[in-house]
Amino acid sequence: MTKKFHLGWFMNFIPPEWDTPWASPDVARWPNGRFYVDMARSLERACFDYIMIEDTVMVADAYGGTMEGSLKNSVFAPKHDPVPLAVQIAANTTRLGVVATMSTTFYPPYLLARLASTVDSIAEGRFGWNIVSSAEDRAAQNFGLDSLPEHDERYNVADEYYDLVCDLWDSWDADAVVMDRDTHTYADYRKVRTIDFVGKYFKSRGPLNTVPSPQHKPTILQAGASPRGRAFAARAADAIVAVGTGIEGMRSYRDDIRARAAAAGRNPDDVKLMFCVSPTVAPTEAEARAELDRLVATDSYIEKSLAGISSNTEIDFKQFDWDKPLPEGLTTNGERGSLEHFMRGDGSGGPKTLRQLAIDWATTGVEFIGTPEQVARKMGETMEEIGGDGFLIMKPGWDLNRNYISSITDGLVPELQRLGLTRTEYTKQTLRQTLREF
Repeated sequence: MTKKFHLGWFMNFIPPEWDTPWASPDVARWPNGRFYVDMARSLERACFDYIMIEDTVMVADAYGGTMEGSLKNSVFAPKHDPVPLAVQIAANTTRLGVVATMSTTFYPPYLLARLASTVDSIAEGRFGWNIVSSAEDRAAQNFGLDSLPEHDERYNVADEYYDLVCDLWDSWDADAVVMDRDTHTYADYRKVRTIDFVGKYFKSRGPLNTVPSPQHKPTILQAGASPRGRAFAARAADAIVAVGTGIEGMRSYRDDIRARAAAAGRNPDDVKLMFCVSPTVAPTEAEARAELDRLVATDSYIEKSLAGISSNTEIDFKQFDWDKPLPEGLTTNGERGSLEHFMRGDGSGGPKTLRQLAIDWATTGVEFIGTPEQVARKMGETMEEIGGDGFLIMKPGWDLNRNYISSITDGLVPELQRLGLTRTEYTKQTLRQTLREF
């Protein structure tokens, strides 16, 4: 069996599952964040590396050209801001990393650098920033823009943005705070400097007015799937949110990122590939398969999935017949990696209907279905074939309930731990150190 691998959880600050028998009794009060604090505590008990809160900043209307698909199905809307939830989770945990998504398109760099530094201090070194450039024109229009820049140009902007915020985090030396009572000196001004950054897209004098946080620079996550996105992720990320259809595709993606990281002068082992998966576990394999079958067999699930992928890609999937293959040549200025992954299905080859693609989407490209022991062994075998580094758990259909969370934290993870595949305790203080532990 392979060496240990990392575990994270990919989620959104959205309503948990509210329309099934598994709905929590407090589901209507989800905006107070306590459901997700409970979830984070369960993840910490299971020794997850981190919980990652995704984000978008619009009510989508790509599906059918109206907001109905999004709001009716609670897909991407409502969605609340991840940063306050990250602070709430950090304040109610002690070892779990917490990652919030913030966009280089909509946050002024100084504001984001200051905010991330502040949250990392509150989290005592356990905060991460998931870098996105945003992919939806509807989001751009909420911030006074007519549309987003072209896909690769957004990464050009993100490159400069990343350089600027790193300069801002470095505007204070790690030992700038001296708190010298004899000279009444809190911070040594010689160890704090302006950065006087002038680039093509941004300009900032600096310095930050926050003290260095425990990590100095928060842990960086990014989801680079396109060639331009991969180049950025390999340069900047401590961990990459990765999708892959089939083991060969995942191994190829990891090898490519590691080669790019080495070419950028980085140690490839410092870049962790975290592959999105959606395990379904139950006391028997038949029960697990029946559970997933019940989820994906309904038209409401198909509509919800298509509304979601429409939001990601800004392609109206309502215009296509569910029971026919998609037309060839679909392109997007939105999330190209998501579109490519969705249209590949489960990688088994041959044309698939739109309905089947939506069903395949529930397993995120690799099928982990069965008893905790079966799924744990298959996850270990899969990770050994890929070469590393970990998995990001996503619930099929997105909407969380405590039953699913418990099936992972109290069913699957103990089996992974018994097999020696995941950690049984935290030994490091910061999120970056935890990721680099093995």
